[in-house]
Amino acid sequence: MQSLQKKAAAALLATGMTCSLVACSGGGDNASASGNGSGGSITWDMWGGSDDDLDWISQTADIVRKQNPDIELKTQTASWGDYFTKLTSNMSSGNLACITSMNGQKLSGFYQALSPLTDEDLEKAGIKKEDFTDGALDIMTFNDNLYGIPYDVSAMMVFYNKDMFAETGAKEPTLDWTFDDFNEAAKKTTTDQHKGFGIGMGEFQWMALPIALSGTQPVTADGNIDLTNPDFVKAAEWYADLVLTEKVADPVPSASEAGWGEEQYQNGNVAMAVDGTWNAYGYFNNEAGFKAGATRLPQGDNGSLGLILGSGFGISANCDNRDAALKVLGSLVSKEAQDLLSSSGRSYPSRIESQAQYFDSFDEAVREEVKAAFDAAFKDQQGQNSTPVWSQVNNYIQPNLVSVYTGQTPMSQMLEQAQAQFGNK
Repeated sequence: MQSLQKKAAAALLATGMTCSLVACSGGGDNASASGNGSGGSITWDMWGGSDDDLDWISQTADIVRKQNPDIELKTQTASWGDYFTKLTSNMSSGNLACITSMNGQKLSGFYQALSPLTDEDLEKAGIKKEDFTDGALDIMTFNDNLYGIPYDVSAMMVFYNKDMFAETGAKEPTLDWTFDDFNEAAKKTTTDQHKGFGIGMGEFQWMALPIALSGTQPVTADGNIDLTNPDFVKAAEWYADLVLTEKVADPVPSASEAGWGEEQYQNGNVAMAVDGTWNAYGYFNNEAGFKAGATRLPQGDNGSLGLILGSGFGISANCDNRDAALKVLGSLVSKEAQDLLSSSGRSYPSRIESQAQYFDSFDEAVREEVKAAFDAAFKDQQGQNSTPVWSQVNNYIQPNLVSVYTGQTPMSQMLEQAQAQFGNK
C-alpha cells in the first residue's frame, strides 16, 4: 500500500500537473481568478499534491473570492517535497507570492521573507486573536514577532493497531497512560510476526517521545541548541534502545525511508507509531483494514510535554499590495474557510468555533474516541522553541539516525556531534 507521501506524489502525477511556485496555478478552472481586480491582484502559494489537497485549495480560494470580489486571487501550488526548495529559490530572488503558506516548524528558516503582522494589521484583516485556540499564534511567532496566522493546529500522538493489541492480549493505551505502560505495550505486542513500535525518522516522529519523557525541548527558550541537555540525551538513548536492546522496533533500512515508522503502522506492520494529528483521518480510514486507535503521548516523571505545531499563512516582505493581502489573509482564516477545512477532515482548524466539525468527518463509531484523544493530546501544550539553524540541525540528524538505530553510532555521540556543529550558530 502506498504511503501518504507517495499517494500525494502519485495523485500529482495523475493530474498531469508539474507545479512551479513561479509559474503554476492550482485549483483547476479557478486558477485564474475571478473578480474585477479593482482591489489589485494577489497570489497565494500553497503546498498540495493530492486531488483532495487541490480541491481544498480551490474551494478555499472560491471563499476568498466571494468575500473579496474586488480582488483578483491567483493560486499556485507545489508538492510538499518541492514547496520549500522552490520557496528558498524565490526568497533569494525576492519573488515570493503576497500570501505565502508556511509550516510553523520551518518558520525559523524563512521568517526574514515574511512581514511581521501588527495589531493594526490584524484589525484591517478582521482577525481577532481570541478566536484561535490557546497557543495557536505561537506556531507562527519567531523572536516575539507574529509572521502569520495559523490555519491548523497539530499535536503528536501515539496511534495504535487495536487488532494487534487484541491478538496479543495487550492492554490498550488509556488517556492517562505512562511510559511504563508504553514499554509494557511495546513488548507485549512484539511477536515473531510484527514489532510493537515503528521507530521514527521525521523531526517530531522521533523527538516527540524523548521530549515528553525528559520534559525538555532540544532548543532553549532563548533559542540556543540544547541537544546535549542530560535529561534529553537520557530520553533519546531510551528511544534508540527500543530498537537496540528492547527489540520492540526494527531499525530503519536507509536514510531514504524518512517516513519509516508511520508507514510501518499505516501498512499494518507494527502495533504503534508516533505521528501528528494531521494524519488521524487517514489512519482511522486505513486501506490495510485494521481497527485504529489513538491516544496522547505517555507520561513520565516530568509529566508529558507536548508541542503545539501547525501551519499558517503569512504576507511576504516584498508584497506591494499589503491592504489587499490583509483582506485575503482574513478570508483564508475566516469561519467559512475554517469550517471547510474542518468538515473535510484534512486538518484540525486553529479557529475554536470550527473545531467541532472536524470530528464529524470520522465514522460515528470512533468519533467520540478521536475527540477524547485530541482533547488529551492538546492539553497543556507548549509552543516550539526554535532557532534559525533548526532546519540544518534536522537535516543533519535524520540520516544519522540510521547509524544510531543499527548500533554503529551511540545516540549520545550523534547528539554531541550535532551540538558541536550547530550549537554556537
